[in-house]
Parts: sequence; C-alpha cells; structure tokens
Amino acid sequence: MAINTNYDNSYINTYTDGTRVTNPNSELGKNEYLQLLVTQLENQDPLNPMDDKEFIAQMAQFSALEQMLNLNNSFNAVKAYSLLGKTISANIDSNGSSSTITGKVDAVKFDGSNYYLEVQGSNVSLDSVTSVSDQ
Repeated sequence: MAINTNYDNSYINTYTDGTRVTNPNSELGKNEYLQLLVTQLENQDPLNPMDDKEFIAQMAQFSALEQMLNLNNSFNAVKAYSLLGKTISANIDSNGSSSTITGKVDAVKFDGSNYYLEVQGSNVSLDSVTSVSDQ
C-alpha cells in the first residue's frame, strides 16, 4: 500500500502577510530568547524594575517555547523511525545538481539536531522525503 506524502508545503516559512522567510534559521530560538531576557534584566532601571508579573509571563513563554521545541524533536524522531524498512523516494542535492533517490530505509541517524535516513548508503534528510511505500 503506497502512501502519498506529496503535500503542499508552501505555507511553511511564510509570514502572515504571505511573504516568504528567506532564512528560516534567522528566527529566534530558545537560546536567543533567553539571551534577550537576560539582557533585559541586566539593563533594567534599578529604580523602576520589571514588574514581577511581566517577568513570570516571559518565563512562561520561554518554558512554552522550550516544550514546543522538545515536542517537535520527538515528533521528528517518531517520524524517522517509523520509516525504517519502508521504501522512500527523496529529492537530494549533490554537487549543485538535484536528483531523486529511491530505496529502502536501512538506518536512521541523528546528528544532534537533524534526523537522516540511510538509503542505498546515502544520508537523506527527513525533510526531503517525497513518497513512502511499504514495499
């Protein structure tokens, strides 16, 4: 049974006005958010310190951000490991040219931030998978 995973991902990395994000890595992550919070605390007016409710709200936002990142990482792990033994097709870029690789997923690798599928001896990014089948 073949599963179609050709989805319209055009909404990913877009702002609400429809413009595309040119560099998704330029968004604030948890480390940048924490650095901003620390800088704000270091540079606050000692005669007019930050309201404790505002500080608690910002810490809650930071905690929520961290939990969302952990959830996303867990989801990617489940998605990668569920593809073990399945046949996939993926678009890969090699030396400036794009090609399609099709084969059985032999292993899953994690480099500390991204999951890769080993197909025919090549590491394929999880995001580049275009189709999946049970064959």
